[in-house]
Amino acid sequence: MATDPAEGTVLSQHSVVLEGERLLLREFRDDDFEAVHAYGSDPEVVRYLPWGPNTESDTRKFLARAHCYRAGDPRLSFELAVVRRETRDLIGGIGLHVDGSNAVMGYSGGRSAWGRGYSTEASRLLVDFGFRSLDIHRVWAVCDPENTAAASVLGRIGMRQEGHLREAVLVRGEWRDSLIFAILESEWAASGLRPG
Repeated sequence: MATDPAEGTVLSQHSVVLEGERLLLREFRDDDFEAVHAYGSDPEVVRYLPWGPNTESDTRKFLARAHCYRAGDPRLSFELAVVRRETRDLIGGIGLHVDGSNAVMGYSGGRSAWGRGYSTEASRLLVDFGFRSLDIHRVWAVCDPENTAAASVLGRIGMRQEGHLREAVLVRGEWRDSLIFAILESEWAASGLRPG
């Protein structure tokens, strides 16, 4: 294993571990099923998301996809478990998917973790990983306009709203608008928001 220039990042050939102050982002494991299914099947958690509530089959397929992403060469997709460092409890998931010099980020987490700054910390770790370890130029994210908590997290990590797409995604039979947020590597480097 090698330590990446981004402090707290450990890389092996196909494995990523990102360490923050309170959180650990690591690869999903088979024994994560119960914790992942608990938040993925919660209607309130997925209220603004285009997937879910998950069936057990949906959750198993997600974990299988996350495992397959590790075999990519080059690896372009990262779905990581968000774990409390102190207790090792899995509280959510976060993903980064690379397309050329851009990457899209998304996250979700259980209600017990809401309002504690975990999404902000996890997002900062993953955005920093994208810029410092993957040489990404731009990281972007999408959220529902009614999901003010997600929009607030994206603002706290230095992303700016770049667009408002009308009826851009079908969510459980209803066309929903999407807000587009993004940050450039140069903005991230100048922001002072890097972890560590």
